[in-house]
This record gives sequence, C-alpha cells and structure tokens, in this order.
Amino acid sequence: MNIGGTHTKLTEHEIRDINSYLEEEKPLPEKYRFLLFEDKREVELVWNGKTGEVTNVVLPFQVIEQVDEPRAEGVKTDVQATLFDVDSRGRQLAGWTNKLIWGDNKLILSSLKNGPLREEIEAEGGIKLIYIDPPFDVGADFSMKIDIGDDSFTKEAGVLEELAYRDTWGKGTDSWIAMMYERLALLRDLLAEDGSIYVHCDWRVSGLLKLVMDEIFPGYEYTEITWICGLMGSGDVYPKAHETILYYKNHDSIFNVPQRLGLSKRITSALQKDEKGWYYTRGQESSGGKKHLKTYICNDPNLSKQEAIDYGNRKRPQPAWSVWMGKKDLATAFNDYPMGTYAYTAKEKVGYPTQKPEALLERIIKASSNEGDIIADFFCGSGTTLAVAEKLGRKWIAADLGKFSIHTARKRLIEVQRELKGSGKDYRAFEILNLGKYERQHYVGVNTNLRDEEQENQLKQKEEDFTNLILNAYRAEKVKGFKTFHGKKTGRLVAIGPINLPVSRLFVEEVIDECIEKRITQADVLGFEFEMGLFPNIQEEAKGRGVDLALKYIPRDVFDKRAVEKNQVQFHDVAYIEVRPHIEGDAVSVELTDFSVSYNQDSVKSAEETLKKNSHKIVVENGQIVKVSKSKTGIVTRDILTKTWTDWIDYWSVDYDFESKKEIIRVKEGDEIKEVWTGDYIFENEWQSFRTKKNRELELTSVPKKLTKGRRKIAIKVVDIFGNDTMKVIDVNVGGGS
Repeated sequence: MNIGGTHTKLTEHEIRDINSYLEEEKPLPEKYRFLLFEDKREVELVWNGKTGEVTNVVLPFQVIEQVDEPRAEGVKTDVQATLFDVDSRGRQLAGWTNKLIWGDNKLILSSLKNGPLREEIEAEGGIKLIYIDPPFDVGADFSMKIDIGDDSFTKEAGVLEELAYRDTWGKGTDSWIAMMYERLALLRDLLAEDGSIYVHCDWRVSGLLKLVMDEIFPGYEYTEITWICGLMGSGDVYPKAHETILYYKNHDSIFNVPQRLGLSKRITSALQKDEKGWYYTRGQESSGGKKHLKTYICNDPNLSKQEAIDYGNRKRPQPAWSVWMGKKDLATAFNDYPMGTYAYTAKEKVGYPTQKPEALLERIIKASSNEGDIIADFFCGSGTTLAVAEKLGRKWIAADLGKFSIHTARKRLIEVQRELKGSGKDYRAFEILNLGKYERQHYVGVNTNLRDEEQENQLKQKEEDFTNLILNAYRAEKVKGFKTFHGKKTGRLVAIGPINLPVSRLFVEEVIDECIEKRITQADVLGFEFEMGLFPNIQEEAKGRGVDLALKYIPRDVFDKRAVEKNQVQFHDVAYIEVRPHIEGDAVSVELTDFSVSYNQDSVKSAEETLKKNSHKIVVENGQIVKVSKSKTGIVTRDILTKTWTDWIDYWSVDYDFESKKEIIRVKEGDEIKEVWTGDYIFENEWQSFRTKKNRELELTSVPKKLTKGRRKIAIKVVDIFGNDTMKVIDVNVGGGS
C-alpha cells in the first residue's frame, strides 16, 4: 500500500470493520482516513469540528452611501463652482467605484465569490492582493477611546461585534481556526491567478495558521515575514518583540522586489579609494591572522566620496530580507538599528487599538501590486490598507463587522480624497454597502452539523430564550398570535429585532404593515443596531399611516442579570435631528440646529458606589457623558462633559438631491442577473464636516450649493461619537422659499 498515493481496494474484513463502526455510531480509526481517501497529505492540521464545507450563500449588496465629492473643511465654496473644479485640483476617476462593506465577512466573501459583483471584479483584472489582520487574541478587547473635550472615555464594543466574536469564533483555538479556515478558502477563490495574500498574526496562532494556509494554498510559494514591532511583555520568558506576516504567492504572481540601499551608514563613513575605485573592507579571521577583504562599490576612482556613496546606493540595490525592522523608511530595511517600531505619522493616527502604520502597508502594496490593481482587506479596521491603496493609485474593496470601524474608515478615506484633490492628483469615489438580507441561523449560532430537524428546534429555542431575555429587561409581558410582535408594555406592542444583526428597513415595514392590518396604533421596535440608512423618516412614514412608532436601542445591560433584576436596564431612543435650510435664490445651504440622544453606558450611581478614593470614571447616562470623581477624602463630584448637543456629533453630511438616485440591487436568478429597485434611495455624500484627532472643530452650516429651481428633498446624515448614524429628509422649494 502506498499511503498518500493511490489507495488499494478495501478487504472484506476492512469493509465489515468499517460497517460495524458506522452501525455503532463510533468514529472510524485513523488508519481508515488513508485507506478511504486518495492523495491525502500525511501531515494535516485537525481541529474539533473540522469540515471542508464552505458557505455558498449569495446575498444582494445594497449601496447605502456614495462619497463622490470631498469638500475641504471650513471652505465656503462659490455657489457658481462646477462639481469638479479642475483648474489646479485632482478630479474623480471614472469607472470602478471603491467599496467599503459593513457586515460579516463570511457572508460578504461568499456573496462576492458567487454573486453578480464577481463579474465586475473580474472585469477589473480580479483581486491582485489581499492583506488581512484578523483578531488573533481570543480574549481581545474591542473597546475604544473616545475624545470629549480635554477628556476621553472608553466606548465599549458594539453588542453585535462582541457577540459575533465571542460566540462565533472566540471560544478558543478550535473555533478561531474554523473561522479562519472558511474565510481563507473563500479568499483563495476570490484571489486572481497572479495574486498574493498576506495574513498578519502573532505567536498565539502563527504556527496553526501556517498549517491551515498550507492546506488551502497548496503549491503556492511561502515566506514568513518577521515584523519587529517593539517589546511586548517581560518576565521569566524571552520578551516578545515581533509579529508575523504569512505571505503566499503563485509562481507568476506580481512581485516588485522591495529594495534596500546597498550601504549602511557605518560603511559609507569608512569608504576608501585605490587605483581600482572606491571600496570598504570587512575583517575575517584566518589561520594567518586577520585578513581584510575589499568590497568595491564603484570602479571609478575619479568620483568623489559622496558621488561614490550615491552611486552605490543607486546602482547596487539588493532585495529586502524577510525580517522587517522597525524604522519608518522602508527602503533602508538593513539600516533599521536600533530596532524600534515603524513610526506612525501624527497625521495618520486615528486612535484605533489595532491600527498598523501606513509605512508597513505601503511596503506590502508596492511589492505585490501595480497601479490600477484591486487591493482587498476584509478585516479593515480603521482603514489603513484602503488609505494607502488610494494614495498609491490602487483600487480597493474592504469589509468589517464593526459599524464604528466603517465610520472611522469613511472619515479617513474622505481625508485622503481631500489631500489628493488638493494636491492636483486624481482620486476615486467610494461607496458604503451592506447585505440586504441575512442568514438567521448563522447569526443565532445554530450548530449546522445537526440534522435539519434538530437545527430547527435549536433555532427556535435560542430565539425564544433571546426574546424572553429582552422582554424581561424591557419589563414587557409576552404576547402570542402576532407575526412581528413579541410583547406588550403599557398599551404599546413590542417587536424585537433579530439577535446578531441590525434591524432592517424590511423588518420595520413588516411591523408597520401588521399594525395597519390589526389596527394597532402604538408600537416599539427594539434592536441592538439599526441598518445604515434606515432613517429616511421611517417614523414619519409610520405616522402618516396612523402608527406611533418608537425605535429603541437594546443596551448591553440586558445580559447583566443583576441589572435586570434591579430594573436598572434603560432602553434609549434613536437619535433626533433638527435642521434649518437657508435658501438664497437658487443656492441652498443647511444648518444643523439640534441633535439629541439618550444613550446609557454604566450609571452615575454605580460609579459612585464602586469608585476608589482619588480616582474617577466616565459614564454615559440618559444622553449625557458624566465624569464621576472621588477625592482622597471620599468626596464625590460630578462633571458633565457633554456641555452642548454638538459634543455628541462626530460627523455629518448632506445630500442636496436625495431622491435622484434609486438604490438598485443586482440579483442572480439562474444564469441571469436582474436589477431590482429596493424602494430606497442612495445617499450621495456631497458635503461633510467631521472631527479628527487633530481638529475637533465642527462646521454647523454646509456650503451653499447652486440647484435647479423647484421642489426637492435634501437628506442630512449625522453620525454620533458611538458610530451610530441617523438621517433626516426635508423638503425645500428652490427659488420659491423653504
């Protein structure tokens, strides 16, 4: 028998043995793995629940927002200006629109691979480079620091983000490997034939991840890149000083060899000259004593020393090694002593906990792609990969599960657009998308290895447990006999959005329809998050149909039994926007006049009870951020940090003609692709003002924009400091008053 080659036929004894194991529902002995299957590698990574099955679900992508025209902050644009002022500025490139997608990357990857967007990607040459930096610490903390005036407080991770991480792929190494295996298999199928993939990890998972990638990318060339990024920890073991980047490429993949300069500073200062040219010496011990070896960098003795140095640096570049030291200048990898970290510029830091330096991504993107190629990052975080790709003239597609990540990346990319336009360079529009509908079993966490009937029972039980939990925290009684409603509280029916996914417009419309059908006039819709772009006056639409509809966020406290038992859980309303249009002739600007929220994160009372002396804690209660301090003598003081309503706003933008662009989704039916209008419109981001780490100022009135006369709808989108977005649509009459 040739193990690993073609297997021999099973003997009658072996067949009887296998049947007996199957009848007794026992696992087969390891030897049968080699007898039953051909061409199996003898070394293979096996983990609990391993399966070769990869999802093939195809969900439609919905375009929520398009960012076409970045406007400089604080500049009052002449109302007579054209859309593209190209006298000394860059302009928007036609063709491919970059894509920033919010949602679970497994469903996104599957929908990209099997859906109609695949054809658009292939028409652009396919994805040439994938870089991902997935969370590799199963105890990872996804909280973030939020600046408020001179203080900052810790914003806890979004419930959906945390549930997805902890419940889907945060239950230890087995679940993490299973998560990565399926996503890497999908990434492999999306990667162009001449494409490359870089996966960033650390000592916790690098060995296991390499075995997974060896299995998924057989025949690919492999390099393990060591990134020296500074000391991490100490004690009775060697301190960690590096992370690992696993690099896989096909034989014909793009590889623009990263170059280092041929000389170090120590050598350049010791250059000598003889009749043959300029050289430096290296000492080497030999039996006859120390021998000096000459290394010539230039064969022209008539050059000056500096000319020789310049010549050597220019003419003698050498390939960079796989050990990347920690200085900013990527071209001098061999000169990176003393070892430090790749330096962030003050400009690029956005406060994201896992943010990587742009210099690191610049090196990767330059090495494994060319201008015009598509770059992808499906754990995009704060958007470093995308920002660098945009600056280097690459196209990009990216995704992240966290809404705050998508918002952070949006601001960062708009800044890049502004920089490029301001310096006369071309830039590319980008759009924000999400998935139009979801696979509920995936999010609720049903074990797909169970039989269909058992899966259905498990799904029902999990949903029932979830519903009871929320109703108990909301202090509502359970009701039956409704399609969308789960409970009732003081005369209002209560509908609970599904766990682990945002409440969609479709869900809310179904609630409104049932209200009309059963003559219900008051209803509450509860959800952890609401779909981006859900609020083009959905409540006004309900009111117009005779329904008083309240949309409320479910707080994370619902998972705290003590808070539920003490009736301390507070559900807060979706934010409220007030604006005032200013119309002068045929020019319109918009003034933001009010914004209210009612968030809660912890409580003042709890902070006062648990604070130690000479310490403080920042909490969010009833829409106010409060700094609770306890002095050395035990005196407690409260300081409200959100002095005005504007302190809650991180970003806002305007679409001056909201219903000009319908939201069309492309649906694959058999071999045909059909375009279907969702009934919604795309928010075209024509003007925006937002806070950055360096500039905390916020403009409250947009620039005037010249519009054609007549009635139109203007949409205003506000994103608060938690990353939640709210939209308001107003009617104006251009040339005839508001």
